[in-house]
Amino acid sequence: MNLTTENILLIGSLLLFISIIVGKTSYKFGVPTLLLFLVVGMLAGSDGILGIYFDSPKLAQLIGIVALNFILFSGGLDTDWTSVKPILREGIVLSTVGVLLTALTLGTFVFYVTDFTIYESMLLGSIVSSTDAAAVFSILRSKSLALKSNLRPTLELESGSNDPMAYVLTIAFLTLVINQDQSLSSIIPLFLQQMVLGGIAGFGFGKLSKFIINRIKLDFEGLYPVLVIALMFITFSATDFVGGNGFLAIYICAVFLGSQDLIHKKTILKMYDGLAWLMQIVLFLTLGLLVYPSEITPVIGIGLLISLFLIIVARPVSVFLSLMFFKMELRRRFYISWVGLRGAVPIVFATYPLLAGIDKADMIFNIVFFISITSVLIQGTTLSVVAKWLNVALPAKNKTMTNLDQFILDLPKSSLKEFELLPDDHCVNKRIVDLNFPQSTFIVMIKRNGEYIRPGGSTKLKVHDVLMVLADEDKDFNMLSDFLHQPKFLVKP
Repeated sequence: MNLTTENILLIGSLLLFISIIVGKTSYKFGVPTLLLFLVVGMLAGSDGILGIYFDSPKLAQLIGIVALNFILFSGGLDTDWTSVKPILREGIVLSTVGVLLTALTLGTFVFYVTDFTIYESMLLGSIVSSTDAAAVFSILRSKSLALKSNLRPTLELESGSNDPMAYVLTIAFLTLVINQDQSLSSIIPLFLQQMVLGGIAGFGFGKLSKFIINRIKLDFEGLYPVLVIALMFITFSATDFVGGNGFLAIYICAVFLGSQDLIHKKTILKMYDGLAWLMQIVLFLTLGLLVYPSEITPVIGIGLLISLFLIIVARPVSVFLSLMFFKMELRRRFYISWVGLRGAVPIVFATYPLLAGIDKADMIFNIVFFISITSVLIQGTTLSVVAKWLNVALPAKNKTMTNLDQFILDLPKSSLKEFELLPDDHCVNKRIVDLNFPQSTFIVMIKRNGEYIRPGGSTKLKVHDVLMVLADEDKDFNMLSDFLHQPKFLVKP
């Protein structure tokens, strides 16, 4: 079946509906949702039931890049900076040195077990060197898996920040495959340029985005998420235009914004959560349509061998070497090694050799696709089991909710108190978003002149406003009281 203007919406919406229904029931059978999305796409493709012909790596790559923008940005917004900060060094080392070691270890193995050249082998290793943010985020959160000792933030930080490194390595070794006369040292300036410019641009656009979101006055609340989408794509494309790594920039930008007070932040977070799921479904469906199952069969043997080496040897070696200078329990290192999920990102990166037209591009793509499937199937279905086996999972009664979860879900605190603003208080005539209220407290309502106002980030506080505040402990209320009643002359402008 060929996709036409007349039937593309019908087929697309049906595939989306089927994917959601299949995803809803998949975990009853222990099958990761993302794998089901791929299967639905494959069944709808040329070798499947519907026979939809789709053979456009360029379009698939475009869809993949757009989807990864949303997935990485959503993951960055959801990152709780207070939980990430203690493990920041470990996460950065895993997402850089760990990715490099994985690529080199796997590339060396591929060179010895196939007829690939050394650069082609390293290209394949680079493509599958990073853990997949979509796979890790969705599986950890859908399983509601609580982990000990900051394991979860470590895994989420690594998966959200290591795609840029894999992208740089992929482009670098693809360049060496195409231009055999270049030396390995020639890719070092490219690497430094991508990472440095990407990091600077991400932080810079994060501060600029916060300023724009909080200062621009839009008539409708629903326009603020649209504004953030525009800022997200500007961050990615502008960074890429100047030679930086756009994926790194949008992730850093999102992590920064997620830790700041923003107008209508709750609306933005909820919308991005839904969009991230939509993009994951669309991405996996598209990649499922792009692959031909009949072409996967010939590479099952070599694909399984490479996949098992990646899971059992390359990933653990890279994790243990990367973390060798950090104090960490052995079981934590083993669990991090096991959560090396490969998903859609490697398949998207595998379209770059296809578009470049190198000799073994089709074989690389098919092997990468098989590796992604086996990784999600083997590792994704056993995360809970391995966590319990290694004793790194928290009992259900000890599972805690992050500040971000409470923010999204509006979960109440245990106590409620009222605070009246006095004429000399520094908060008077200022917007809530500009005040940096203590995160342990939550303003649920403002009483003004006998009327109740639901507070938002743009709400300006007035003299004699009565703030109805929720918190857990008396010390939180005492801290808020001290904060609210600071005299204006003691507060820096």
